Amino acid sequence: MQQLSFEDFGEVTVTTPVNTVEEPVFSRALGHVATPTEVVEFMVRLAQPVACRECCVLEPACGDARFLQVFAQKYGTQHKLVGIEINREAAAHARRLVGRFATIIETDFLLYYPKEEFDIIIGNPPYGIVGDSSHYPIHLLKSRKEEYKRLINTWKGKYNIYGAFIEKSVRLLSSQGKLVFVVPTTWMVLDDFSLLRRFLSQHGRLTVFYLGRIFSGVNVSAVVLLFEKGKTGICLYDFRESFGKICESQANPCVDKNLYFGEMIRFESEEWLAFERSGVSIEHIFQIHFAARSPEFRKSGLVSTTPNNGLVPVLTGRNLKQGFIDYESCFSGWWMRIEDSPRLRWFYGVPHLVVGHTKGLRMVCALDQKCYPWREEYHLVPREGISVDWIALEQYLGSEIIQEYLHEVYRDVSPHLTKTVLRRIPVPKGIIHKSTEFLCSSEEVYHGSRQHFDEG
Repeated sequence: MQQLSFEDFGEVTVTTPVNTVEEPVFSRALGHVATPTEVVEFMVRLAQPVACRECCVLEPACGDARFLQVFAQKYGTQHKLVGIEINREAAAHARRLVGRFATIIETDFLLYYPKEEFDIIIGNPPYGIVGDSSHYPIHLLKSRKEEYKRLINTWKGKYNIYGAFIEKSVRLLSSQGKLVFVVPTTWMVLDDFSLLRRFLSQHGRLTVFYLGRIFSGVNVSAVVLLFEKGKTGICLYDFRESFGKICESQANPCVDKNLYFGEMIRFESEEWLAFERSGVSIEHIFQIHFAARSPEFRKSGLVSTTPNNGLVPVLTGRNLKQGFIDYESCFSGWWMRIEDSPRLRWFYGVPHLVVGHTKGLRMVCALDQKCYPWREEYHLVPREGISVDWIALEQYLGSEIIQEYLHEVYRDVSPHLTKTVLRRIPVPKGIIHKSTEFLCSSEEVYHGSRQHFDEG
């Protein structure tokens, strides 16, 4: 594998300080997060233009155009420099800062259709999900969401707008152009970005620099993505500990592949790949379900907001501890008859393993032997013909080896334990075995549970 010297991406010597604009109070509603100066300088170094050539350079969602400022200071103002900014106040300020050598266009980048292609696109796109202000951060663009979805081919699920910026930017690149973005890490593993990862793999080579939590006051882990159009493969570096020491440190890539097909981007090693092969993945042992959501409970007519006799609490992630379930506390504010719970989800009616979804990228699980209703978390039911040593499984999944595996392979790239990550966790073969106990199908379990409770 290629060894990378951080000296190759050494700090830019800036002769004049980068001018900034005070962040408007409404900027977070457009997904704006200010980029630290050292990250800007690092990215500008990655975006080094081809020698003796004038380039077309674009900074989408440019804000105060800090990337264009540093680029011009480092490489000169002979290049065609363009900034796009949707916010009128920020665009006007950017013109005052860089208007002598750059063009600032006030428009929505996702609806921007230039005639020319760009050799270099660099910046920090907005982060957040577009939607209603009561649930989603980018509510000022809610009216444009359907148009975005029609235009962006990689849009999937609760798509974060930075994914749309990545696709749009790749499409605006010249045949050998470079994209340098600092973005959250979630695109590396979440299913919502599976189309984006495949799209990137089909159009160029990815070099990913994992930086960790670099944004002050924002609970987001970030990477710098260097995308080179027309090439192939992927390279992943962990800069979390060494960033800020880029002149004196060296690093080997965690992943270096000549071919990449859009799969999850993980910090794989031969040791952890062997660990995964040593057992049977959870997806081959269990059906993985998610609990009923709050709207389903509200519409069901089955819940009460007062703890009357004969009712049990609707449990949430706060009731789940490693190897233990608190059946007494009611954090949801709802109670219901336990015999009604399979009417919301059939698997509430059978003993099964509950795995935490909201515990960060950690494994927290316990066996629900009492078959209570849940408003959150994953629920694992053995597949047909399989039985499980529940005690051994519970202890194994809560062990240090599993926590270390999750930390080393996934770092903190996702704020939650995702279904995709969960289903790949290996389980030792000694914990599972064939059985007649679960030979009935899922539907038979469901109808059997309903019949039992109806008769009760």
